[in-house]
Amino acid sequence: MHPEPRDPRPAPVAQVAVVVIGYNDRAHVGEAVRSALAQGPAVAEVIAVDDCSTDGSDALLTGLAAGEPRLRVVRRSVNSGGCGSPRNTGIDAVTAPYVMFLDSDDVLPPGAVDALLAAATDARAQVASGLCVRRELPSGREQPWQAPLYTAHSVLARPSQQPRLVHDTLCVNKLYRTDFLRDHGIRFPEGRFLYEDFVFTARVLAASPRMALVPDRVYVWQVRRSAGRLSLSLDRGGIENWTARVQACALAYDILLGAGQQELARAARAKFLDHDVRMYARELGLRDAPYRRAWWEHTRAYLARYDAAGRELAPDAPGRLLARVVLASPEPRDLPRLRELAARPARLLPPYARAPEGDPVWSADLPEVSLAPLLTRPVAALPLAVDAELRPRARASVLRLRLHEFYGKVAEAGPPEVDVAWHGREDERGRGRTTVALTPSGPDSWSAEVPVDLARLGSGTWDLRLTLRFPDGTRRETTAHALAGAGRLRRRAVPSALHGVLLAQPYATHSGALALRVATGLHGALTVARGRLRRLLH
Repeated sequence: MHPEPRDPRPAPVAQVAVVVIGYNDRAHVGEAVRSALAQGPAVAEVIAVDDCSTDGSDALLTGLAAGEPRLRVVRRSVNSGGCGSPRNTGIDAVTAPYVMFLDSDDVLPPGAVDALLAAATDARAQVASGLCVRRELPSGREQPWQAPLYTAHSVLARPSQQPRLVHDTLCVNKLYRTDFLRDHGIRFPEGRFLYEDFVFTARVLAASPRMALVPDRVYVWQVRRSAGRLSLSLDRGGIENWTARVQACALAYDILLGAGQQELARAARAKFLDHDVRMYARELGLRDAPYRRAWWEHTRAYLARYDAAGRELAPDAPGRLLARVVLASPEPRDLPRLRELAARPARLLPPYARAPEGDPVWSADLPEVSLAPLLTRPVAALPLAVDAELRPRARASVLRLRLHEFYGKVAEAGPPEVDVAWHGREDERGRGRTTVALTPSGPDSWSAEVPVDLARLGSGTWDLRLTLRFPDGTRRETTAHALAGAGRLRRRAVPSALHGVLLAQPYATHSGALALRVATGLHGALTVARGRLRRLLH
């Protein structure tokens, strides 16, 4: 018998504290704490900060601590109403050289601490950062967060070498030198301050630490949208959420600018326009009229603070164009068109108006918003708009596509083809791939019809993905605007030789894109019917 080979690497020294915060989350906080303890000997201490829970969370944590000497429970005497104060309490309690943060409803994947600690020590970095994945529950679907930052191991002498870091506003996928935070007085905003991690991250970047980036998965952000109580950041139904986000983004910008980090400050401002504004603009159609008016007024007032150079930076970007429409109109307007522009990828629907002198403009009654900068872009970078209509039928379902001409740019590029594919929402698998030619259907559009085999797609939720191909080899990946009205988005029962029967419902996503739900067989149909009945009763 041969002895087991020895690992030549030395055992990691206990150097890391994990601060776990929670409030009335007894159902999940134990899993979070156990995931931190399971990181192994590199974890010197786990500090569980209970923000004055009333659901027995403190008793559960105390019970866990009785059998685990590395776990310390700190109970706050007054609930803070937010996440910043309990994290500050945790920072004050840390004795280890390094610290990282964990929320009570999330988990650390195996090896996370070792990966971050090795990167920090090898690079002599004050901050090490890794990949976070958003896990949708109960489906388990995962989506990486800011993946372009974490494609390979890298070391930055200062954050300004990678301005995209301002997009990674999370505080939880990072390991910090404890003395770095304390020496620079870096703390979270106290009390009920939403998006406190925006401010904390800006303070970290403003201090210009040496940073190590790793491609390893180091944090699992578990999103429970069906939960009775949404997390503070996911609960965007009230205008208070938007005003809090604007406040946090404004403060982050001021922190970076005040520290002399002009490049990072500019990147933070661009991020606000191209990420935050677009995300909320996509959802305006879901809100009532008072919310829309309040959102428009608050956004307009904040954008008015931008200097002219900041507003005109990259004027052809969708977020900047959206901002110029908001600034130009005192009242909410063109919300369906703004929703499509805010989509990813952006789609700019007609009308394609021109000013009297011939320049392309947003609309005839808003000619001060010029679209001329867009026409300098190649066709593959334009916010081209494709309409789509799918009517499920017993024999042959057909997808009708219509590409709108864009100020002559499509005709100039030549006759396009389109790749069509349906991607599963749960596992991203692609089905029904086909390529068809788009042919002129008038002076201002190109069209095609594509057969759709619903039985081959099978049960699930399917997103329509298109790739426009032009004769010079350029491509434009996009989604399609779902045509509504006249029964276009109605659920239909379709006979199927394979499944007996299937239910198919085309629908428009929050960003207006065409998607499709399919339920197969009698069991699938009954499941849909029961779900609809539950929603009606609720």
